[in-house]
Amino acid sequence: MRGAHEEAVEERANHREPFGQQVAIFSALLATVGAIVSFLGGHEQNDALYYKNEAVLMKARASDAWAYYQAEDIKRHLAETTAALSPSDQARHAADVARYAHRGHALRATAESYDRRSEAADEEARRALRPHTKLAIAMSLLQIGIALASISALTRRHWLLRGAGVFALIGIGLSIGAWF
Repeated sequence: MRGAHEEAVEERANHREPFGQQVAIFSALLATVGAIVSFLGGHEQNDALYYKNEAVLMKARASDAWAYYQAEDIKRHLAETTAALSPSDQARHAADVARYAHRGHALRATAESYDRRSEAADEEARRALRPHTKLAIAMSLLQIGIALASISALTRRHWLLRGAGVFALIGIGLSIGAWF
């Protein structure tokens, strides 16, 4: 035996509610857009971390190369000083000076190359991270839109759904504008 309550629930389920459907579809679309924005934000953040790690690695290699350069330069200075103090062995010391100077020149070029690569990777990390903040704000606005849509479904306030639409549009606009 069915009660009046069960019949009312069934009748209401059979009776389509366009507002509830609109809110459900709107929320599903916002959730989909939010998932895409979230993915893009995470992707940009991962790219930035990759380039930042590359910058640190290149800076460490540059530091090593500069240390080797300084060691070769110290050896060159010692060879020059030794040559000045013992004129009888100047030819041998001159060869040492030339060898250390040649090695030092190559090490300096390597260190400078690593420094340039580090700076380029650091700039690439900054470029990759630029959209992340805007994407994070856009995702927050989309979540506010979803929350307002949910409240509008519960309270049946159409103005809340319009407010959700405004937040959604601003969030979508900000996520598109993140790369400009």
